[in-house]
Amino acid sequence: MASHGILVPLLFFFFLLSALSDATLKEGSNGELPDDFEFDIHVDVTFANERLRRAYIALQAWRKAIYSDPKNFTGGWAGADVCAYFGVSCVQALDDPNATVVAAVDLNGGDIAGHLPPELGLLADIAVFHINSNRFCGIIPETFSRLSLLHELDVSNNRFVGPFPKVVLHIPVLKYLDLRFNDFEGELPKELFEKSLDAVVLNSNRFVGFIPDNIGNSTASMVVLANNKFVGCIPRGVGMMAGTLDELVLLNNRLDGCMPPELGMLGNTTVVDVSGNALAGTLPEELQGLKKVEQLDVSRNLMAGAVGEKVCTLPALANFSFGGNFFSQEAPACVPKEGGDVEMDDKGNCLPGRPAQKTPLECGPVLARPVDCSTNVCSARPSKPKPVYPPVVGPYMPKAPAPPKYPPVVGPYMPKAPPPVPVMSPPLPVKSPPPPVPLSTSTSEIPATTSARKLTASTCKIPSTTSTGKLATSACKIRTTPSAVPSPPPPAPVRSPPPPVFPPPPPAVPSPPPPAPSPPPPAPAGIILPPIKAQNYMSPPPPQFQGY
Repeated sequence: MASHGILVPLLFFFFLLSALSDATLKEGSNGELPDDFEFDIHVDVTFANERLRRAYIALQAWRKAIYSDPKNFTGGWAGADVCAYFGVSCVQALDDPNATVVAAVDLNGGDIAGHLPPELGLLADIAVFHINSNRFCGIIPETFSRLSLLHELDVSNNRFVGPFPKVVLHIPVLKYLDLRFNDFEGELPKELFEKSLDAVVLNSNRFVGFIPDNIGNSTASMVVLANNKFVGCIPRGVGMMAGTLDELVLLNNRLDGCMPPELGMLGNTTVVDVSGNALAGTLPEELQGLKKVEQLDVSRNLMAGAVGEKVCTLPALANFSFGGNFFSQEAPACVPKEGGDVEMDDKGNCLPGRPAQKTPLECGPVLARPVDCSTNVCSARPSKPKPVYPPVVGPYMPKAPAPPKYPPVVGPYMPKAPPPVPVMSPPLPVKSPPPPVPLSTSTSEIPATTSARKLTASTCKIPSTTSTGKLATSACKIRTTPSAVPSPPPPAPVRSPPPPVFPPPPPAVPSPPPPAPSPPPPAPAGIILPPIKAQNYMSPPPPQFQGY
């Protein structure tokens, strides 16, 4: 008994050592296989062709990489007849009707635990590889790039880890890619949507970051990115997939912003699900373009505003869920009805009069700050570009007006400046008569005199009345004073007379009017001069053209 107890651990040790040495021999560097690897394996079994021999090596290596098979799917994987193995299908080779090759492996639902060895790259004729709902772990081997005929790769619902397996992008004719329900992580490479795939199913992993903005370049009919941690906007390029896309499922991520109006371009899509995100704003009117949509789900977001009738009456619509938002209005056609053709769900909104709605305390803060989707980065309409005109003078691009340059000639558009007014010498002053003597009752006529000396003598001869006698006497006394002081002789060139002597106070005598200015020169006959508007414009206004 003691020897038996020691023998079992020793056998296990030698088995493990053999497996490790085989793995070291087979894999080489970076998990790749040497090009001549298959010739190093000696198999004492006869095969119908070399392709079946390579398939045998690959399947036996895989069987050794499996450490739990509760349903015994691989229990019968023994012998040279690989086409009789459970889950293995063989067909005639595409390039040789006389050769039989392994074309498919399907171990779905086996609950098998293990990993994928690099020897699987020897299955060069395989077109279908399905292993979903098992417990395979590790990574997708780099040798899968050798599977030149692989059309469908389904490794969903397993325990694979690491970044997105870029090796799948190097499988030449791959059309169906299903990686859902694993533990892949990191960001999606842009090359994924440049590859000609029919289905991209990546839900329920740990992918993060933005959804690549070149998603519109994809030819896939099904894009499922649900249950990850994608952030940012729904790429506006989704509208470019209108010709091929049948299902777009983005639920349960961390997408935000407004729904892009380009979603309405998906006229052939039957399923659009963006629920469980942080989308805000209103439903875009362009959703009425979803003519073939059967299931539309925008529930569990932060959307508000109104749910319009055109969305609720889409021709193919069977299920429309917009619950769990902050909608405050809904068209009568959007109200759920028992037995209606369309199943509606409006619970958990802010709709007055409807059951199972949010409280005013919950609705108030969101409704008080509506999101303007016309300016939101995820949905803003591009501004119209300003027209660019060629830098030439033409009927559609007038030249910028330049300050006018008038020729120094008299013309119909630029009148000649008027000649300066000639300065006339003032006429010789006329000798002013002596001022009249004010009288209380009447005014006596004073004869004109020819000199200041005679004026004094004649003034004394004015008859006086009793009331004016004193005035006459005083006037005579005052006027005798200038006669004693002779006036200075006038200058010779001007010939000015001596200044007159006025009695105090002299009466106000109006000055003679100034000489009339010379009339402007007459305008040339037959020419009408335009008004001058220099006081209104520093430069002439721009020319006016019809249509601008």
